[in-house]
Amino acid sequence: MGSAFYEGDSRLLKSEALTFVLDTELKQAVRSQNYVTLILVAATYGSEGISGAVDTGMLNEVALVFGKEIRDTDVLGHIENGTLGVVLWDADYDHSKKVIDRLVSRSESHAFRTALELDVGAACCPTHAVDSDSLKRQARARPVVSWRAGTRPSPAEN
Repeated sequence: MGSAFYEGDSRLLKSEALTFVLDTELKQAVRSQNYVTLILVAATYGSEGISGAVDTGMLNEVALVFGKEIRDTDVLGHIENGTLGVVLWDADYDHSKKVIDRLVSRSESHAFRTALELDVGAACCPTHAVDSDSLKRQARARPVVSWRAGTRPSPAEN
């Protein structure tokens, strides 16, 4: 794929490219009776009672951390503002929970530049849906875990 599919110099697919890849793989999964699981990670920031979706830079930081815990054949990309999608090939719903556990563990040990709330949901094709829009809806409706990711200590705390 060319750079038009990726965010900057990262391995993070743009939303349209991720949807295209997901649609293609879902069709293949249905034909070959394999599993494809979509994990959605919604990232929000919170500070003194104010919260909101993270910016693209912060989402890219989350993606870099998560990229270390997924296989090279799996796909990571934007779904919408503040939401990452991870597409796991040949992974059923139970397997995705193991991947999510690794993502949580990795993010808990990473010092993000701002405190984050990360909400994760997952859905599997063909178990929960067979098209990308339905799979996204099912992943949002199937929360797996929610956690707070830490921040880097300020210079005064060192």
